[in-house]
Amino acid sequence: MRARIYMPPKSAMQSGRAGREWVLHYDSDAPERADRLMGWIGGGDTQSQVHLYFATKEEAIAYAERNGIQYDLELPRERKLKIKAYADNFSYRRNENWTH
Repeated sequence: MRARIYMPPKSAMQSGRAGREWVLHYDSDAPERADRLMGWIGGGDTQSQVHLYFATKEEAIAYAERNGIQYDLELPRERKLKIKAYADNFSYRRNENWTH
């Protein structure tokens, strides 16, 4: 069974970037199927429901290697910051029209 090590993105309800953890998530080999009675999607593989949380990427990799788990490492994308100031809204060098 193969696992995926990644850092999930912050949700829209979070403002800060502290407290984010790395996750080791097992990928399922069995296809998912729809339940005929309820219509829910699921499968018989309970290993795919396991999420292990680690403080650092190195801890997650060490756990996978120690237990013989093959893994794929997904690095988070770097943020692109646009540094702005409130005074730039009133600048004479402003290119866009003021639309209020």
